[in-house]
Amino acid sequence: MHSLQASSNAIVSAPQTADKVSLAYETAAKWFNRSLDIGHPSSSITMPDRPGRPEKPQLLAPRDMPKRAMNGTSGKLALLHSLAHIELNAIDMTWDLIGRFTAIQMPRSFYDDWVQVGLEEAKHFKMLENRLAKLGYGYGDLPAHDGLWQAAQSTGHDLKARLAIVPMVLEARGLDITPPMIAKARSGNDEDTAKALETIYNDEKRHVAFGTKWFRFLCDRERINPHTEFQKLVRKYFKGALKPPFNDRARSEAGLTPNFYRSLMKIS
Repeated sequence: MHSLQASSNAIVSAPQTADKVSLAYETAAKWFNRSLDIGHPSSSITMPDRPGRPEKPQLLAPRDMPKRAMNGTSGKLALLHSLAHIELNAIDMTWDLIGRFTAIQMPRSFYDDWVQVGLEEAKHFKMLENRLAKLGYGYGDLPAHDGLWQAAQSTGHDLKARLAIVPMVLEARGLDITPPMIAKARSGNDEDTAKALETIYNDEKRHVAFGTKWFRFLCDRERINPHTEFQKLVRKYFKGALKPPFNDRARSEAGLTPNFYRSLMKIS
């Protein structure tokens, strides 16, 4: 693999989670050492429609998933497993973004940002996998749902839509819900989980910032209003309204100010 595009394809295609993580680390190191080129836009490399996956976990419809909690060992296990599954999807969605849109002329710093994100998503998965191991479990021991990859499939033709839905909606939601999870872990004297979640939270604030920055870049290049374009794309590609409460401060620190998303809010 002599290009970032080919390496991204290999990461998304890898069926084993350990291979995804190791390839992400290896690719990021080569990219930042400037020993990989991006890949030619006319390359015959095609990103897969679905990522490689291990035999387990069993994938269920979101409505059939057990409710996550932090109460007791079983609740903690369910939450950590669910978060690990989210981070595994985040690995694939990030490297798919990198490999899928090389025909669009973007600055090299665009790839610098997203390779960093891809590296950090691999780190997050490994951290959560290690927490599961300390409880005597592994990724795949519980069921998981397949809803997240649908966001990648539906936006595979449009970089602006991908940025709007994945970092600016899905990862931004993590900024809303992670601080209460950190507090609950800490109140249950689970400092290791709290520290892992803090690392994920701080990294994901930067991921949202990268998404917002490059979404604005594309809108500026097309001379369109980023707020109205975001709202149009979310209404088209995201099922349902955005649910409060919002962590407005963290979102704004990432450049995702309320005028992007408030009009999309679900009103109870």
